[in-house]
Amino acid sequence: MPAHPSASRRTVLRGAAVTPVAGLGLAACKAPAGGASADATPTAPADLGAESEVAKGGAKLYREHNVVVSRTADGALRAYSTICTHAGCPINKLQGTTLVCPCHGSEFDAVSGKVVRSPATEPLNELPVKAVKGRIVAGPGA
Repeated sequence: MPAHPSASRRTVLRGAAVTPVAGLGLAACKAPAGGASADATPTAPADLGAESEVAKGGAKLYREHNVVVSRTADGALRAYSTICTHAGCPINKLQGTTLVCPCHGSEFDAVSGKVVRSPATEPLNELPVKAVKGRIVAGPGA
């Protein structure tokens, strides 16, 4: 009788069946291939467009810059990176003032940056933003 019990055929086959599934789960938590990563937010001030594009109580998504700009009810501008804090995916959908991540469905409030639906647990990174001669400028140095 061997000192260590050997794995049965059934145990080996179960392990072989689970391995590819586990790999898919790990791959699902990565940003899409060729997609943006967490460093895709502006590294310098970015001119996003006319200040009039963002209404009081509203928000506008600037996909090409990975930024969302919102305007509070009192008229103050707020800007956030749209790189999801869960897995680094670029958020590409804005419904009203709710940002929806395409990777795992996390949702964020575009006015406060707070998580409104998990799996993300951390708020979006706030960016400096200001209006300059009627244009919205966001990012470091803004």
